[in-house]
Amino acid sequence: MAALQYLETQRNEHPELSEWYSSLSDLYQRKLWHELALKLEQFVALAVFQAGDALIQLYHNFITDFETKINLLKLAHFAVIVSGQYSEKEAAIDYLEGVIAKLRNTKEIRIEEPILYIKVQIGTLKLEQGEQKECKKLLNEGKCTLDSMTDIDPSVYASFYWISSQYHKSRQEFAEFYKSALLFLAYIDVNSLSESFKLDLAFDLSLSALLGENIYNFGELLAHPIIKSLLGTNVQWLYYIIEAFNSGDLIHYQELCNVHGAALRTQPALVQNEKKLLEKINILCLMEIIFSHSSDNRTIPLDVIADRTRLTLEDVEYLLIKSLSVHLIEGIIDQVEGTVNVSWVHPRVLGIPQIKSLRNRLDNWVDKVHTALLSVEAETPDLVAA
Repeated sequence: MAALQYLETQRNEHPELSEWYSSLSDLYQRKLWHELALKLEQFVALAVFQAGDALIQLYHNFITDFETKINLLKLAHFAVIVSGQYSEKEAAIDYLEGVIAKLRNTKEIRIEEPILYIKVQIGTLKLEQGEQKECKKLLNEGKCTLDSMTDIDPSVYASFYWISSQYHKSRQEFAEFYKSALLFLAYIDVNSLSESFKLDLAFDLSLSALLGENIYNFGELLAHPIIKSLLGTNVQWLYYIIEAFNSGDLIHYQELCNVHGAALRTQPALVQNEKKLLEKINILCLMEIIFSHSSDNRTIPLDVIADRTRLTLEDVEYLLIKSLSVHLIEGIIDQVEGTVNVSWVHPRVLGIPQIKSLRNRLDNWVDKVHTALLSVEAETPDLVAA
């Protein structure tokens, strides 16, 4: 058979891979398709296949002989890996579209899952060619498919949200990139990523969190292990800036800007949005001031806010209006008394220092309740005795 002859030829040409080819041949002849697919998954990950067209030859001379007999999502995984070895993107797209046609011909029930996985790769290639509209079209179709299905494999979600993040990155849509990239991370094992990949993604996530419209919660990013990739590198200053924003520490942020001014100036997006960044950290400073007050004592003088944010009273009022407009807080500004009464604050992912503060306030509340209980018992001894 042609497939077995190909394996024999490769075994003779590459004696160092002899055991691999023998194992593939054995599983193929015994028609153990599931085990064969798992073995192939390990095989194609070897360093020898990371260059040249070895995977393309493996697919056309061996995998095509049984491709629709294995798990079709596994086939989609193989197809995407193989497509990466085509030197011309159009050739890769043609190849992937051919695989989609084969998948459709199987008439399987859950065929849309592997097809979507491959379409996402086509979207990636389209984006690399500068065809943003075609990529966007595929993303819209993919989102409809995801919404219509249940029990979807994490690899499909991960691939979809990755290309979605890259599409938004190409358009400098910071908030959308941030959301898509975090969703991508939710469906993968971070430890499976290379250090360079993690560093690049952590850097992009941090920049998009700072620059993204209406992103005022940095706790989720700081809680994710990928952000630690910035530490010990020449861009670890970005990690400390994220920490300053999360805690609403305006003074620390300004100190970091002074110390790392040269590095900051190498990032045009940060330079161009300097005023927006200052407004954002002032809003976060305001939220931290509110958070530091107990829920029954949130009538805050405007001059207290002005002192912490280093703003005029007029600018503090604008800051409050901005916070109210994006629904970060709810409350009433009393210009006569010069106060703001906050009735609600948008929930946030808290860091360890904020959780400790919350614990201390909870302990104080427990003490107050206990004191009130003792007072009631002392004033109503007969009732207690009964």
